[in-house]
Amino acid sequence: MYDTILLTLDGTPSDRAIIEHVKQLAKLANSRLVLLHVADGWAARTYGQDAVSPEIAEDTSYLEKIQAEFQSLNIPVQAELAYGDPADQIIKWVEKKGCDLVAMSTHGHRFLADIFLGATATRVRHSIDVPVLLLKAK
Repeated sequence: MYDTILLTLDGTPSDRAIIEHVKQLAKLANSRLVLLHVADGWAARTYGQDAVSPEIAEDTSYLEKIQAEFQSLNIPVQAELAYGDPADQIIKWVEKKGCDLVAMSTHGHRFLADIFLGATATRVRHSIDVPVLLLKAK
């Protein structure tokens, strides 16, 4: 059913809920995972893949740590780092590479906060044609 699950991570504590949920789902569905984090700081948005900054180093280390978690459970997983606007990059990834499910956590903002802080999950779910699993962070 879900051969490939794209798990989007923002590098905050809110990731834990979706990570734990997807561990169980991937085992049940015998899925392959792709971890995607979008670096969206100044260097990432300006220089893309050529960006070098402490933020990029932290993002890479974070992805490697989460990847190792899934590998320790024998869940096939790869990690990718994208650069720019998170919603745009997630949408591009899905359109270009394809998956059977996008899993992401939400911060649970409401109306005004979404307007000012952005609504990555909302933009993604309205822009792609694959199922999206949204899990509100605690």
